Amino acid sequence: MGKVKKTLRFFMSMKFAVILLVILAAVCAAASFITQNQTYEWYSAVYNERAAALILAFHLDDAFHSWWFILITAFLVLNLLSCNLVRLSGLIRRYKRENDPEKAVFPASAPTAVIQGDPSAAFEKLGMKNTSSGTTEDGKKYVFASKNRAGLWGAWICHLGIMLIILGFGLGQMTKETYAVYGVPGQTKLLGDTSLAVTIDDFSIDLREDDTVKQYIADITVTDLSSVSDRQADKESAEISVNHPAKLFGYTFYQNSTGWAGTLRACKDAALLQETVLLAGEYTEIEDRPGLVVYFNAFYPDYVLTDQGPSTKTGSLKNPAYLYSIYYNGEMVGMNALMQDEEIKIDEYVVTFSDPQNYTVLQVKKDDFTFLALIGGLITAIGLFLAFYLVPAKAMAIENEDGTFIMKGASEKGGALFRDKFMKLQED
Repeated sequence: MGKVKKTLRFFMSMKFAVILLVILAAVCAAASFITQNQTYEWYSAVYNERAAALILAFHLDDAFHSWWFILITAFLVLNLLSCNLVRLSGLIRRYKRENDPEKAVFPASAPTAVIQGDPSAAFEKLGMKNTSSGTTEDGKKYVFASKNRAGLWGAWICHLGIMLIILGFGLGQMTKETYAVYGVPGQTKLLGDTSLAVTIDDFSIDLREDDTVKQYIADITVTDLSSVSDRQADKESAEISVNHPAKLFGYTFYQNSTGWAGTLRACKDAALLQETVLLAGEYTEIEDRPGLVVYFNAFYPDYVLTDQGPSTKTGSLKNPAYLYSIYYNGEMVGMNALMQDEEIKIDEYVVTFSDPQNYTVLQVKKDDFTFLALIGGLITAIGLFLAFYLVPAKAMAIENEDGTFIMKGASEKGGALFRDKFMKLQED
């Protein structure tokens, strides 16, 4: 039975909490260096087969949904909760005792001062305005006061706030959804595996007088496809810019980045075969020629060829050029920079690039437990304020036979500062 109690005390101790925090910080740091949600083949190519096997075995490929992350978080929350519950009854008794002259304890080393006449002014100098009076067991008159008792709750409230932050972070990481949507105005993209479709109504770049970027602005409309029936589908619209996200259908949309796109047109025997909007970094297969792929490598709005290779003088559309690659059955057969409306001739096919425009990249997140972490942060801030700025103190003045009062005081936090106040009181 003794071993069980000892084990329970350890699991409820601050030492165990520190161990859990160190472990949690270490594994989160390790997971942050590993790209999440990839395949064994991907990890093998980036690292090696042994590292890939270890990553999958310890679920580092999906760290925040792994059993060990959930277990560590649960133990940490239970540890903090148990610590607070165990201390609660004692803290309540201590809080009441600090304002009870009959139960107040003053150590032998408590500072003292001799007060001539009414001690009320002395209490006011110590910041104690609400006094109470009575008589001791031996019939002597006393005056008692205390202040800042709320400061006793500082550490307890801090622990509560930290527990809520950890709980909110842990639950948020386990349940949050993250997506990326990118495209040019007029395009509609599905939002991952949800029932939502995102339409990019417009995208613009606000420039300063020196042509540097001031702001990226995207206008979007989100449609809930699950609501499509005989009635009109549910839609929500918003304008999004950097540092000004919007919340639609419970998801938060952020303006993340931008890039260039162009329109690829492929003709066969002078007839238009296909027309595709490609973002830089995308590719398309010629529709009636399986295996023939055109890859759009990069775009240069003001093209110039330097010793280091293709580049752009400015960000303005003055001399646009498209860097492309041609692949056939997986092998590259050509690569070059194509100027606006120049033609690529591949057998009976003619390919051109035109209509350069900026595309937007939107980051989309949903975390139902962010509010819990925010509440935890607010509670922690309150606890820190109570702990550092409200110093609990108490003082008692007992009348002597000659009419003077012997005043003594105590402060469990900031004792040196309180003692200095008493010394100043004695001098006065």
